[in-house]
Amino acid sequence: MPSRYTVARTQVASVTEKREYRDDYPEKTLYIPGPTEVREDVIEAMCQPMFGHRMDRMTDLYTTIVEDTKEFLGTDNDLMILTASGTEFWEASTLNLVDENILCTTCGSFSERHANVAERLGKNVDRLEYEWGKAVKPEDVREVLDQSDGKYDVVSCVMNESSTGVRNPIEEIGDVVAEYPDTYFVVDAVSALGGDYVDIDAHDIDVIFASTQKAFAMPPGLAVCVVSDDAYDREVSKDSASWYGGFQRAFDYYDRKGQTHSTPAIPIMLAYRKQMKYMLDEGHEGRSKRHEEMAEYTRDWANEHFAMFPEEGYESQTVACIENTQRIDVAATIEQVSEEYDMAFSNGYGSTLGEETFRIGHMGEHDVESIEALTDAIEDVAGL
Repeated sequence: MPSRYTVARTQVASVTEKREYRDDYPEKTLYIPGPTEVREDVIEAMCQPMFGHRMDRMTDLYTTIVEDTKEFLGTDNDLMILTASGTEFWEASTLNLVDENILCTTCGSFSERHANVAERLGKNVDRLEYEWGKAVKPEDVREVLDQSDGKYDVVSCVMNESSTGVRNPIEEIGDVVAEYPDTYFVVDAVSALGGDYVDIDAHDIDVIFASTQKAFAMPPGLAVCVVSDDAYDREVSKDSASWYGGFQRAFDYYDRKGQTHSTPAIPIMLAYRKQMKYMLDEGHEGRSKRHEEMAEYTRDWANEHFAMFPEEGYESQTVACIENTQRIDVAATIEQVSEEYDMAFSNGYGSTLGEETFRIGHMGEHDVESIEALTDAIEDVAGL
């Protein structure tokens, strides 16, 4: 008999039927905002015999990827790699750092989702809102903080708003927030970190996190989070925190065991180890320079045939959001490019920008030559 406390599930007409997964799908080169292309030997690295997550072998693997990532990012802060999407750290950072009030800077879908998560967790959320396509301005953050009388526990910002192709100036915003010692700065860098250089420590970023399937060019399934000493101490002083994404729990376990506190996705961590060696060889600044070259090429191409959607000077280094000024049929073009060239790029985000824009992910292991192959395909199909 159902419990009298059972809440009825919202009745929604389901249109989902089983669609059997096959073995004959054509391979597509991915130019979407993630997942992106993964090296063949990185994928092959996952195909190793399974071992236990409490074995010495796991300690060797996990300490390698954690310390290699710290070296790549050039940070002295603590760093965790968990089996999760980067979305996990929307929740975890809110639970770990916010008692009551958070200021969420919003300029697109993902920054707005961060605010929605905080609201669902019962926090008082104020938004510093911008029109989609515009960037967050450090002087606006300063004005709000000046007027807040120390109200906010956290200021949040998305480094790379992939719904609009905006790259927010998190360095300058971090410098502003650092002037308010009781307020912590949390950065969602899900679609930027690894492809867009940021000096985390120099700009007092308390929490910054990313997903591996974006600019890291690895399979989905892992989230990387860098945490300052101040943020760690803040969580320790609170009465409650995230269980899975708790800073103290993750870092104390790492210090004692060199492992994750919960069972990780071992095969993806094996792939991570392989890919991080490539990333170290290229270097943080070198990798960022390559992404900058791809972004510049894509912007030049877009401005020749269409227009860039983001505010000038704040364009993303990893995802181009292009305004459909020629009124091409975006959905049909995407489908035809996929069928004829086996390349996948993206329409605009959601109902608002679906046909008004389209997006090209120039991240991970792509280079200018491979991006040019896509833009040539788009020109051919769209008759540009």
